[in-house]
Amino acid sequence: MGKNMLIAQSGGPTAAINASLSGAVQQARCSGQIGKVYGARFGVEGILKGNIVDLDGCLRSEEDFHVLECTPSMALGSCRYKLPAPGEDGEVYRRLLQALHEYEIGYFFYIGGNDSMDTVAKLSRYFAEQGEDIKVAGVPKTIDNDLAETDHSPGFGSAAKFIATAVQEIIRDASVYDTRSVTIVEIMGRDAGWLTASSALARDEHTGAPHLIYLPEVPFSVADFLGDVERLHKEVKNVVVAVSEGVRTADGRYAAESYQSGVVDTFGHRYLSGVGKYLENMVRHNIGCKVRSVELNVLQRAAAHVLSATDIDEARGVGQAAVRFALEGKTGFVAVIRRASQEPYEASYDCAPIERIANVARNVPPEWITPERNDVTGEMLRYLEPLILGEVRFPTERGLPKHFLLRA
Repeated sequence: MGKNMLIAQSGGPTAAINASLSGAVQQARCSGQIGKVYGARFGVEGILKGNIVDLDGCLRSEEDFHVLECTPSMALGSCRYKLPAPGEDGEVYRRLLQALHEYEIGYFFYIGGNDSMDTVAKLSRYFAEQGEDIKVAGVPKTIDNDLAETDHSPGFGSAAKFIATAVQEIIRDASVYDTRSVTIVEIMGRDAGWLTASSALARDEHTGAPHLIYLPEVPFSVADFLGDVERLHKEVKNVVVAVSEGVRTADGRYAAESYQSGVVDTFGHRYLSGVGKYLENMVRHNIGCKVRSVELNVLQRAAAHVLSATDIDEARGVGQAAVRFALEGKTGFVAVIRRASQEPYEASYDCAPIERIANVARNVPPEWITPERNDVTGEMLRYLEPLILGEVRFPTERGLPKHFLLRA
């Protein structure tokens, strides 16, 4: 039997990240080339604190894996720990290496987004410099869909499906009264507008809502926004707006800066929220109609009751692919998804060097945003549509979804 495997999760939760964990563990077991499979609780912080569990003992049946794949957030827990550069704090790296030696780890997989891929890059470089034969791989996840090299990120499809579903229901609610109104839906997205763009999937033959979509990739103007609403009110009584939390004005400042705390995380990312409420007040004071704002908040990343089957299948598949690539001898890579065909939709798995992904943001292409900067194009819809397809039969208990809880 070969060396052991360690896997961990990091960054923000998604509704599909546990499917990648499931796929990786199952692939390791069926390979016959890996000894024991361990999980680190709370990312690299858990490794440093010795918080490591035996996943072989926690996942024993097909039902365990099915429940795990339908459970949102992270079964192993997360962290937002930024590793120093190897030359800045060698002690941290020595402690990490000592822990991996203790458990005879030959394969380390980190499931996460941009910041997590920074950790993968640093660890793979450090192990190579030390001559350590430990394969290090990243498994992508992020609802923001902003990872480079991959056609899309696991977790995004389910988040997009939830947003489209929620916006569709908000549209129905907004249309019940025969009076002028504006409903503003604030959607996650610091620098990339993929999630907000997915609100366009709510449109059908009966309505053009959401009528306005604002992404952080283009400058945002409050004056233009108010003008757009007033123009639409000449034709539409109930205007529905989707806006990214990270929209910025032409000078680079967040549009709702006065509504935000200014607090940042360990990676220097500012905590964002408030643009919906800010625009609600602008409409109330300048237009004077009925107005409300809705912040979807954490439901965007934890709504496992509307999972995309495509997303779960690919999240599992990319976890399996990462293990296969590592067993082939690859290291310092991220398993990625390639779109092989649009109609019918087909995808395959590949690996990309970590240097091309870590700390690189992938934004919505400018040609997928309309010239008026308040909507997305048909090409964006064609890209999005396959990613939300299919339903997942999730297990229930007492009339509610059943979730997998790690007992360790």
